[in-house]
Amino acid sequence: MSFLDSLFAKKEKSVLGVDIGSSSLKVVQLRKEKGQAVLETYGELALGPYSGMEVGQATNLSAEQITETLKDLLREAKVTTTSCGVSIPYARSLLTLVSLPYRADPKEQKTVIELEARKYVPVPINEVQLDWFIVPQVGPSGNAGARDKIEVLLVAVHNDEMSLLQQVVAGAGLSASFYEIEIFSTIRAAVDDPVRPVMVLDVGAASTKAYIIEHGVVALSHAISSGSQDITRAIAVSGNVSIAEAEALKKREGFGDGGALGSPELVFSRIFAEVRRVLIQYETTHKKSVTSIIFTGGGGITKELDDYAKRIFSIDIRVADPFAKTEAPAFMRPILQEIGPEFAVAVGLALRKLDET
Repeated sequence: MSFLDSLFAKKEKSVLGVDIGSSSLKVVQLRKEKGQAVLETYGELALGPYSGMEVGQATNLSAEQITETLKDLLREAKVTTTSCGVSIPYARSLLTLVSLPYRADPKEQKTVIELEARKYVPVPINEVQLDWFIVPQVGPSGNAGARDKIEVLLVAVHNDEMSLLQQVVAGAGLSASFYEIEIFSTIRAAVDDPVRPVMVLDVGAASTKAYIIEHGVVALSHAISSGSQDITRAIAVSGNVSIAEAEALKKREGFGDGGALGSPELVFSRIFAEVRRVLIQYETTHKKSVTSIIFTGGGGITKELDDYAKRIFSIDIRVADPFAKTEAPAFMRPILQEIGPEFAVAVGLALRKLDET
């Protein structure tokens, strides 16, 4: 290779984050320029219409149907790369924090974790892909102290789920170098405090996931059965409008207009009651305070949700703005900030993929 060849070969390539959710598919394409992540394109397609349902409703499509939808999205968003990272839904994975015996020897520690993991994974261990993270143990002085136990976050994904995702990716003509459980992508895109405990509240279509993140690791995860489709349904019933109209109202009015809709509060009050219980349980057990709540997911774009949440909780409340970690034209900022919560996973995936280049 000549000097000129190598010079021109340095052109950074684009990468893609692909978020396969239950109600929609989302993609974000980035490239690296002078060390910055530059937004090239993004897009979202609702899955509801592909299964005879409304926009915003959770679906259970086959790999073939998801593949066709993804191909449509890649074309509509004018995606120009096949190099990607792909999300694994939280609902199709197992995350559990366990306390295990500490071993100074890394090989011994690995053996202990693999043996103990069998007790916590509810299916035969050969039917899942297993990973784990050792949670940093920091004492009051800020240093890791002597210990006989360690906290380990066990992560397991069923082989069937991995096969489905790989089938979709191959069918859409993409090449994935990694598959990542959605919360880890969200942490990368939305959590800026690397040390203090923060809660991420991911209001998805079918359910809401509450995670407490500390030292960049999931210290607690909890699923709540109400989600953004319940908010949409409540608006549809109370306003006597279609699901599609209710979805638009949720984004356009939400808690605004003096709370005229009323119905979002009915669902969020149930969600927040459970969130409060989880917060109190964590703070009591660990003797430390959660410093903020960050909203992500489709329900996170409910208009003026943050103002409503600030009246309920006495800690810092913010709505995720993952596109803030990317370079984009100034005129696009308002819309990117508005849709940001829905794209946290896709942005997080693309940022990780960008680090590989």
